[in-house]
Amino acid sequence: MRKLLCFLRDYKKESVLAPLFKMLEASFELIVPLVVTAIIDVGIAQKDSGYILCMCLVMVVLGMIGLACSVTAQYFAAKAAAGFGTKLRHQLFAHIQGLSFTEIDQVGTSTLITRMTSDINQVQSAVNMVLRLFLRSPFIVFGAMVMAFTINVKAALVFAVTIPLLSLVVFGIMAISIPMYRKVQERLDKVLGITRENLTGARVIRAFHKEEEEKSRFEESLESLTFMQNHVGKVSAFLNPVTYVIINGATVMLLYTGAVQVDGGILTQGEVVALVNYMSQILVELVKLANLIVLITKAVACGNRVESVLEIQSSMPKEMGLESPLAGQGMKPGAANEAQPGQKGLDRKQGMERQEKVPKVQFSHVGLAYQGAGAESLSDIDFSVEKGETVGIIGGTGSGKTSLVHLIPRFYDATKGEVLVDGRNVREYSLEELRRKVGIVMQRAVLFQGTIRENLCWGRQDATEEELYQALDTAQAREVVEGKDGKLDARVEQGGKNFSGGQRQRLTIARALVRKPEILILDDSASALDYATDARLRKAIREMEGSPTVFIVSQRTSSIQHADKIIVLDDGEVAGMGTHEQLIENCQVYREIYESQYKKA
Repeated sequence: MRKLLCFLRDYKKESVLAPLFKMLEASFELIVPLVVTAIIDVGIAQKDSGYILCMCLVMVVLGMIGLACSVTAQYFAAKAAAGFGTKLRHQLFAHIQGLSFTEIDQVGTSTLITRMTSDINQVQSAVNMVLRLFLRSPFIVFGAMVMAFTINVKAALVFAVTIPLLSLVVFGIMAISIPMYRKVQERLDKVLGITRENLTGARVIRAFHKEEEEKSRFEESLESLTFMQNHVGKVSAFLNPVTYVIINGATVMLLYTGAVQVDGGILTQGEVVALVNYMSQILVELVKLANLIVLITKAVACGNRVESVLEIQSSMPKEMGLESPLAGQGMKPGAANEAQPGQKGLDRKQGMERQEKVPKVQFSHVGLAYQGAGAESLSDIDFSVEKGETVGIIGGTGSGKTSLVHLIPRFYDATKGEVLVDGRNVREYSLEELRRKVGIVMQRAVLFQGTIRENLCWGRQDATEEELYQALDTAQAREVVEGKDGKLDARVEQGGKNFSGGQRQRLTIARALVRKPEILILDDSASALDYATDARLRKAIREMEGSPTVFIVSQRTSSIQHADKIIVLDDGEVAGMGTHEQLIENCQVYREIYESQYKKA
């Protein structure tokens, strides 16, 4: 939690002025009981109405000054807290964007959403309250005790006993409740995860008639959360009654001591009233402080959760990705630059007119094991692809098709072997440089809320309208745009809900084509297209300017049978490689897939 305080660095002035003005307000509050004492002991005792009126005006002035100080403090506290929350959200979002797929899979989407929203809101509220009350309440508590000692030492001993006793209760409950609040947030993560699954998979749940099972699963996790919230709520609720018992007991003792001393002529009636007022102020401030501590305990738990995400180190640094990925292979950070041709050496080689041809993409005995997995998802993948070639990748469900193409733009890092692009290990590229070369269309077609133009310009922000329509023509998506009111400026709902599955797929393909990539990856991205549209799409991609190297992942042999090379995967291994005709003759896995889709001749 302490590390998050660095986000208040730009609000040092506000962080100082807010508690300063609150303590000024508290100072004026501490003077008020003395004014009341003067009214009772002088004005009322001597029946001097002019003096009483004058002191009442003094109280009003003190109240107005205190109000002005309070409003000013609130302004500075709110400004600092809002700025803190904004900077923290921006930093967390930027950090999450820098994480690889491995870390995002490990943490979980629902947890990241909770920490980005609920947890940061809790921390922001705590910052606001701390700046306003964390110094003010202790200042009034100890200030009231000091003022009591200036009135009468014997009566003030009640304060000296009461305050440590209250502190013991408050901080004891805080120590018990902090771990509980952490558990509450963890169970809230689980509830949000189930809610997210049910909302995104609502149609599947209905199709398989699983509503009752999902309801019971949701209710079970909700009951677990409710139980923990009730438990921590009972512990926190114990704070107020105990505080009131101690304070009221202290007030009784104070009145008894004061009455005895008034009877003996040691104290005046006004001074007893002042002592009771100070005790009341202590009661109010300690209740505020207790509630503040409950808020702080929640915020500390939430802040630690946010901090834990910020402390996750990406396995793929933005600049050079050689450190962590190669550490497991017994190499020192930077050693790969010595062991292999580096950037400078490659530039020199590229500058020379070499006769030999470097493959555009090369997999050299590549293996991939996901973090925490017991076995490899890909094993000994070895092939090369020349510039302009089209490669089809096919295999059964779970055979590793998507895993293979995700290694090219470094969504994941190979755990064995190496992946080369233009003769360089992908780990030697910065992520920005590598991904400028690659355009990828994911299995799930995702469109963002906005306009068609804004979605297409994700591919390249400075793309002209002519380039956008050129990409739409290649992706067979011009008719989709022309059929919408506003054409390129037509609205796109969140997730592209106002488009059909095929339309979404064609628009996402167009988005990838806008950037004119050297390597184009279509990860089962034409599954919703009819055979005729799919054929026109593949023909248009082959005729694209610049001859990109194309990887087509598909379940349909018709989509890849005209590819220059087809790679057949079976349980993470290459079961066959070659043209359609060669694989029909020599690869049983491919032949079975083909014959399952077409009648056996």
